[in-house]
Amino acid sequence: MTLDMLTAKNELRDLIDAYASLGDEKKIADVMGLFTPDATYTVYINGTMVASTSGTKTLEEEFSGHAAQVNAYFTLNGQHTVHVDSDTATGVSFTQIKMIRPSEGADILTDYSVRYDDEYVRLNGRWLIKERTGHFIIVEARPLTN
Repeated sequence: MTLDMLTAKNELRDLIDAYASLGDEKKIADVMGLFTPDATYTVYINGTMVASTSGTKTLEEEFSGHAAQVNAYFTLNGQHTVHVDSDTATGVSFTQIKMIRPSEGADILTDYSVRYDDEYVRLNGRWLIKERTGHFIIVEARPLTN
């Protein structure tokens, strides 16, 4: 493995970690800076497509609407496998996401086990997400007990 390949893999890991961290902080405009302007984002829950969005303008509207309904996020990234081919790459990453939402006077904790299938491009020396498909494999919701 070359130094360029190791550098690209490290930069791509930083990209998905930035996506998680900025999302947790609800810095949606900053999250949009991680995507190409024409990016697509598709979501599957239990194998059924539930959403598909294109373009950062629409993505920002949808992400902002979702974030407005959430009191807190906590995201933990796991393994991340990438295949780099010059200025493009594909990757698979695994993530645990916890969300706390208010519902009927109670806080509801939802746990998501997610596999992301990504396509990346390097533009002007910077890696961006071109296409992200989230497979929400396990979804569990329960009242939060402190």
